[in-house]
Amino acid sequence: MSVRFRRTVTAIAATEWRALLRNQVALAAALLMLGLTLAAILVSHERVRAVNAERAGFQASADTQWQDQPDRHPHRVVHYGHYVFRPLSPLAFFDFGVDPFTGNTLFLEGHRQNSANFSDAAQSSVLLRFGQLTPAFVLQVLTPLLIVFLAFGSVARERERGQLRLQLTQGVRGGTLLAGKLAAHAAIALLLAAPAFVALGLIAALHGAVAAEALALLLAYVLYLLLWAVGAVLVSAMLPRARDALLVLVGAWIVTTILLPRVMPDLALAGTARPTRIETEVAIHERLKALGDSHNPDDPYFKHFKQRVLAQYGVSRVEDLPVNYGGLVMQEGERLTSELFAQFMQADYERQLAENAVVQRAALASPVIALRRMSTALAGTNLDSHARFLFEGEKYRYAFVQSLNRLHATAVKYENDRDQRVDRSHWDDTPRFGYAPEPFDAVAARHAWPALGLLGGWLLALCIAARPIARRLERTGK
Repeated sequence: MSVRFRRTVTAIAATEWRALLRNQVALAAALLMLGLTLAAILVSHERVRAVNAERAGFQASADTQWQDQPDRHPHRVVHYGHYVFRPLSPLAFFDFGVDPFTGNTLFLEGHRQNSANFSDAAQSSVLLRFGQLTPAFVLQVLTPLLIVFLAFGSVARERERGQLRLQLTQGVRGGTLLAGKLAAHAAIALLLAAPAFVALGLIAALHGAVAAEALALLLAYVLYLLLWAVGAVLVSAMLPRARDALLVLVGAWIVTTILLPRVMPDLALAGTARPTRIETEVAIHERLKALGDSHNPDDPYFKHFKQRVLAQYGVSRVEDLPVNYGGLVMQEGERLTSELFAQFMQADYERQLAENAVVQRAALASPVIALRRMSTALAGTNLDSHARFLFEGEKYRYAFVQSLNRLHATAVKYENDRDQRVDRSHWDDTPRFGYAPEPFDAVAARHAWPALGLLGGWLLALCIAARPIARRLERTGK
């Protein structure tokens, strides 16, 4: 790259910046966007901080209530249950993802798998009516629109005024001219996103556990905004009039950022036979009846189970067992029901993945779909993160219920079973629920690298397209 080329590109970019600075409307819009991005960062960060503090407080209260239980029969404790709350990643402020629409609290009890409750959407009809202002929303939807309005006339307006032909006749090559325009608007695009990028850098510096996620997010949004800046300048160079370029660019913005992301989930839902919650509960109830009822002593399955237990211990009566038969029955019943719950949970999760796969097919036509998939995954607010919370909660529920059933079998005598209690010190032995997010490598392999590859591919394709567009400018002078 020659010194003359760099100087010419810099001069063209500086001229473009001066023209935009003289445009009071463009300057006001850019300042408004910077303020909006900063407000989104501050409001979203404060919301996530408050939510995490609230959930941590609720979790501590639930743990304290669990430990403060008096002496009780273990099976009473099984039905007493316990609450667990899902914490948010430090990056959740950047992109709320599905978190406002999914529950964040699980009530864990024996013989039953409860769904997550207390989502923001369920608790407020106003909160989500107009969407939520997050840095991701501003960068994905609003900033590209401003880039379009700033760049649509970068070349087309000079063509209309006759300035383009004059520059070409003075020896400015088409490629140099485009490079200057692209440099100017790429810098503006990155400047508009500067508050969000600074916030991601601070998160990476202050929270080392999510540093890789924050830097990957920063790279993805840089590529996405450059994609819009390059695309806007090239469309302006291709079309004869500025208003034509504006019409094409606004149409592209509507289709790629508004229409496709909204329509594709509906198409996916229509094409996937997913039962309603009531249908699922009815199916589970019917399967439970077929499995057997651990609370019914005359149930055929548990009659056979009784014979197996007696044969295993070499006795003829349950009274002669070295353990409490009632606790063994509760253990077996919990095992059967939990396996059934796991089957239905996995089936529902796979149906949701199938729906998401349909949506992701539109990512080739709408880069924002790929970006959102990556953004929510790295922020820990996507479907996978919610499902991980549910699966981890179910594993914890099964483990602590079975530990109480084992206590029932070993610490409570069979005679006068229901009238006995165990010491409250046993409640302290129950392990606390810990929700750990998925490692970066696993998330990146499924979500980040494909999205970065697609965004990089789009940007590379536009850069390749710039060469024939530059030649056409030189050849026709218009």
